[in-house]
Amino acid sequence: MGKSLEEVNESVSTQNKKSVFRKILAFFGPAYLISVGYMDPGNWATDLAGGSQFGYSLLWVLLMSNIMALLLQSLSARLGIVTQRDLAQASRETYSPFINYILYFLAEIAIAACDLAEVLGMAIGINLLFDIPLIYGVMITVLDTFLLLFLINKGIRKMEAFILALVLVIGISFVFEMFFAQPELDKVMLGLIPSMPNETALYIAIGIIGATVMPHNLYLHSSLVQTRKFDRSKAGIKQALKYNLIDSTIALNLAFFVNAAILILAAATFYKVGMHNVAEIQDAHKFLQPLLGTKWAPILFAVALIAAGQSSTVTGTLAGQIIMEGYLNLRIQPWVRRIVTRLIAIVPAVIVITIFGEGVTGKLLIFSQVILSLQLGFAIIPLIHFVSDKSKMRGFHIGKWTQIASWIVASIIVILNGKLVLDEITGWLETAENPIILWLTVVPLAISFLILLLYIVIKPFISKRKNDFQNHSPHNLKLRFSKSEAYDKKNIAVTVDFSAADEVALNSAFELGGKQANYTLIHIVETVGALMYGEHIDDHETLIDEKLLEEYKEMLAEKGFRVKIQLGFGKPNKVIPLLINEGTFDILVMGTHGHTGFKDLIFGTTVDKLRHKITIPLLIVRE
Repeated sequence: MGKSLEEVNESVSTQNKKSVFRKILAFFGPAYLISVGYMDPGNWATDLAGGSQFGYSLLWVLLMSNIMALLLQSLSARLGIVTQRDLAQASRETYSPFINYILYFLAEIAIAACDLAEVLGMAIGINLLFDIPLIYGVMITVLDTFLLLFLINKGIRKMEAFILALVLVIGISFVFEMFFAQPELDKVMLGLIPSMPNETALYIAIGIIGATVMPHNLYLHSSLVQTRKFDRSKAGIKQALKYNLIDSTIALNLAFFVNAAILILAAATFYKVGMHNVAEIQDAHKFLQPLLGTKWAPILFAVALIAAGQSSTVTGTLAGQIIMEGYLNLRIQPWVRRIVTRLIAIVPAVIVITIFGEGVTGKLLIFSQVILSLQLGFAIIPLIHFVSDKSKMRGFHIGKWTQIASWIVASIIVILNGKLVLDEITGWLETAENPIILWLTVVPLAISFLILLLYIVIKPFISKRKNDFQNHSPHNLKLRFSKSEAYDKKNIAVTVDFSAADEVALNSAFELGGKQANYTLIHIVETVGALMYGEHIDDHETLIDEKLLEEYKEMLAEKGFRVKIQLGFGKPNKVIPLLINEGTFDILVMGTHGHTGFKDLIFGTTVDKLRHKITIPLLIVRE
């Protein structure tokens, strides 16, 4: 498998820095790209609603969300620093292809939902600032995809500087907004003490938490930390972990300030005068000037909104590239990838705005957050499993108390997001003219996602086999050799997949041929890259499989067997017959796991499909 964001991987050196300050500065940057996801336009609506309805009393929810985000982002950075894998790559190397395709599909939907919120936010900001119709504002946002291409070609440090400049624009805008609004500081401090005025406040609080932690940020952070080149010794990795934690703490606290400022602004202006129903961004912009008595308040609000949309859309499309390359090991032209991602967000926005008018933008923003809520658990739970694994993390796994804290945070986020999704689906069912369509589509889909989530949570705990990143290793197998007497086969092919089935298959082959026969061990690489590029693929998994085959060969040669190895690429039921029919084999021996029914849908039925395609006898042995 290739490196994450290969064009900028290890492009920033942190070595040979004369002072500690310069060394720390060299590590700073990735977390600022992450922080913009926590202040994107999707967060604005929930912050405005919380401040206008309940004043300062929900500030503590923002603080708690920030602490949760800091914990999860530090785990993401740890995964990337220690394993040199991003979250998508780690998932691909851990789960089966079937599960990975689903996780990839969900991650792509989350990216599109993020992009939808960011496109709408930028378009609303352009509309408010320049009075350009919203539909044209949406069209304009397609141009910024080329901005990202330009920035990444200039190097990751230039991109980080650009994003930091936008974050500063947002921060400075809200410093002035706070000056205009003059919030009551004693009430701000009281708002940091946990309280829940009523059930409606609970719903808003769930929305704030749901909108805070973004799944694409977890993929993004685990990749961006790999742009730093540092000493890979134990001490060097520890230092990188420490400096990245400092980076994350500063950056996410800036994001907390922005979110808190939006809520405080709403509390100090709308809540104060009894305007408790201001949740739409356009309404907030409209009322700021008459309430605060200055024309600069709405202008700065719109500027900050554009900066938030622009910065988060740059990082969102970058996350899209990481997810595609990580899950599928598929690399396409960066500009194609970004245009496709942007069109997936723009087309629905244009259609809905054209049909229903500009008044539905608030509903579209909420809809995008619901989609993100659905996907969040599928990013958080694998992440916690990965960083808790001693073998994957090579001694840098998280401790017991951090694991407990992580699972508590994950449980809170997943449960609250689940409630948000359930409430939305219930609302749709109650208001739909024809709810039967929703019962046949949305409801089964939500249930299937829940089943998949439970599978991802439980499987690592009940799995008896300890998997490596590649999910197989001959060192876990203790092959016991059966005593053999009569032998009549001279050239024997044996398929191996580095599972327990190999032991039975090899022993069966040795019973047929003994030490007089010639054995050829065949393994098929089934990755997406192998399916597309065949023998020309040069990814991480192919190298591992070659190494494992060589280890089998050496182990069997020590026992006195004559062994050759052969690696194939693609679908086993197509490639194995080609290899067999091209060779001069007397028999093919295959081990099988003996699965039927639903497992056939997941793992496939290689034996049934290939047995009619080969011209020699086939011996099938069950594990």
